[in-house]
This record gives sequence, C-alpha cells and structure tokens, in this order.
Amino acid sequence: MKNEPKPKSGIPLVIIGLVFVAAIVGVYFLYNSSKETAKVKTPPASNNSNRTATPVNAPPGAQPPNMLGSPTAAVTVEEFADFQCPSCGSTHPAMKEIQQIYGSRIKFIFREFPLTMHDKAYDAATAAEAAGMQGSDKFWAMHNLIYTNQKSWSVDPNYKQVFAGYAQQLGLDVAKFQTDAAGLPAKSRIDADLARGRGLNVSSTPTILVNGLSIPYPEMNVQGMRQFIDAELQRVQSQGAAPANSAPANK
Repeated sequence: MKNEPKPKSGIPLVIIGLVFVAAIVGVYFLYNSSKETAKVKTPPASNNSNRTATPVNAPPGAQPPNMLGSPTAAVTVEEFADFQCPSCGSTHPAMKEIQQIYGSRIKFIFREFPLTMHDKAYDAATAAEAAGMQGSDKFWAMHNLIYTNQKSWSVDPNYKQVFAGYAQQLGLDVAKFQTDAAGLPAKSRIDADLARGRGLNVSSTPTILVNGLSIPYPEMNVQGMRQFIDAELQRVQSQGAAPANSAPANK
C-alpha cells in the first residue's frame, strides 16, 4: 500500500489572511486620520501684521486735540484714558517716557475717556480741560499732577478743592479755572472724545492706538510700545504709506 500524503495545515494561510486584513484596516485609518489633520488650521503667529485696524468712520473727537509731538508726523499714538483708572495711572510713566523718546517723530494725542464706574473721573477730566483753556502746556501739567497724585485725590471727598489747589500750584487763574471746569466748553470736549472712543469700539482704559491699531494691554510698557511704534515708523518710511486711521492733525 502506498503512503498517502499528509494534509497540509491551514494555519499559515489564516495568519497571512489576518495580516492582510490588518494592513487594509491600518491604511484606512491612516487615510482618515490624514484627512482630519488636514482640516486643522495652524493658528497664525502673533505679530503686528495680524492686528486689526479700528473703524475709520469714528467722530474726530475734541478739536484741537490735546497733542504733543508734531502735527505732521506719519505715526499717531492716540491714548484713550480715565484719570481715576488705576491701570491708566500705572501706564502714565511709560507714556511720558515714550513722548520723550520719540518727540516730533510721532503725534501723541490724549483722549478723555472717563468711565462711569469711576465717580470722580469725569470731574478730573473737566479739571484737565479747564487747565488747558489757559494754555496747552497747562493741560499737560495738570494731566501729570492728576495722574501722579491719583491715589490721594481719588479717595478725598473734597477732590474738587484738591484740583483747585493744583491750579494754584500751576499759576492758573483759579477763579477762571473753576468756572471753566463747570462750563459747557470743557464738557463738550470730553463728550467729543467719548464719542470718538465709542466710534472706535473703545470699551476699556487705557486703550492705545498706533496709527489706529490697538496695542495689547500687556505690551503697554516702554519696551512693548517701542516695538509697535518702531515697526510703524519703519513701515511708513519704507512704503511711503499714509498713516492708518490716524486722528486729525492739531489745527
């Protein structure tokens, strides 16, 4: 009798089949995964070019504005601030240093933006504007005194007398100062600045715009603001570009 061949085991074929199926499943999942990954967009890097310009159809604000520097400068730094706002008070020294560093290379404009949450802010703004009615330099001198002494007058129930004392210290006509502080012209200037700020979507203080582009609050220090201003100075110099959304020049 001849020996019959032994049947071959089917196990290797089963293993090969399982490997083949696993390979197909793996390719399918890799394909779907790659499609999902393609849908995810990498966020753009944070830089000056990604800042959003403010609206251009805002009211002009008080005219002439409270301005330092050159009215013809290509770069406008516009600050909306509240005299009773602690953050504005903290930023004040940096703003003074920026003004000293750039001088006539920029046009610096201060806009009154007293917030209703601060009970003395509007009166502080009228004090600054009333001082300005006796000379532009007197506005800036009163502006500095109010910010420098913010912690004291902001808790003093007789704060209006404190402002009158500042006026006397600055050599102003105190009687005229008090009349102007209570008058419509000073309030009209503040209201005009408020209207401009609202038109530019300003909702908090301080808000600082460089040619209409907003500086993030963490960058409102000398080093941070210099980066924004220098970039804009370089842009307008290299491109001959007109200032973006800048405020009207002092007339």
